[in-house]
Amino acid sequence: QLQLVQSGGGSVQPGGSLRLSCAASGFTLGNYAIGWFRQAPGKEREAVSCISNSGRSTNYADSVKGRFTISRNNANNTMTLQMNSLKPEDTAVYYCAADPGPYEGYVCYDSLYDYWGQGTQITVSS
Repeated sequence: QLQLVQSGGGSVQPGGSLRLSCAASGFTLGNYAIGWFRQAPGKEREAVSCISNSGRSTNYADSVKGRFTISRNNANNTMTLQMNSLKPEDTAVYYCAADPGPYEGYVCYDSLYDYWGQGTQITVSS
């Protein structure tokens, strides 16, 4: 069974940092396009950051550039999103996603992704 299981997240004050992880089972994440998406209350789901199958293309939303870093760890079949300098507007439910593709270039369309994590709440508040 192909599955993505998320961990990490929680609540933090503005300016703080959090790390989200997503562990894959049933498939090799290193061969897949991967991405992080988020959905705030009352808003549509939006792309945060994605990496193509080859790893040659990495995309970031303008709102998180310079603050968030996406990575893939092939050794333990996981992907992470390191989030620094968090702002209240980063508050949302965050989802990891993966797809065999193959895709290159801009890969942050959520419609590309067949496999999704369960979602994790991130709250940034003072």
